[in-house]
Amino acid sequence: MATEIERKFLIRRLPDLESVPGESMVQGYLRADAGGSVRVRISAAGAILNVKGPRRGLARPEFEYPIPEADAREMLATLGVGHTIEKVRYRIPHQGFTWEVDVFGGRNEGLVVAEVELEHAGVLPPLPDWVGAEVSDDHRYSNGYLSRHPFRDWPERPPAHPEG
Repeated sequence: MATEIERKFLIRRLPDLESVPGESMVQGYLRADAGGSVRVRISAAGAILNVKGPRRGLARPEFEYPIPEADAREMLATLGVGHTIEKVRYRIPHQGFTWEVDVFGGRNEGLVVAEVELEHAGVLPPLPDWVGAEVSDDHRYSNGYLSRHPFRDWPERPPAHPEG
């Protein structure tokens, strides 16, 4: 069984992304709740069906399968719940770890988070100077939650545009 272990952070300021290629993504959920999620993601790399189980601390079971893009679009159009998530992902190496910086658009515009996947839950990787508060345990920053409760509708939220 595959296991995802990740930590998620807000950022203090946008890192220099000028020389980092971004990957545009559109994703939606067929199911997303505390028990897990079923997600469809479409990017230039292809379409993926992703199934995640419930979290246990920082870890949870995760399975991913490539699917035809036409099937992905049909699933999102006919089976999707909530709103579609739009974001550009930047992968930034830092001291042996790859940080994924997601810059959200659409209904979640203004939100920027950084995630790092880990081999073990007890690992706290060296933090880049642009990383801010950890939100790994705050369900509001999960993409499943954001699909149902867009960032722009939050009554209280972090600054919309980090200093850059």
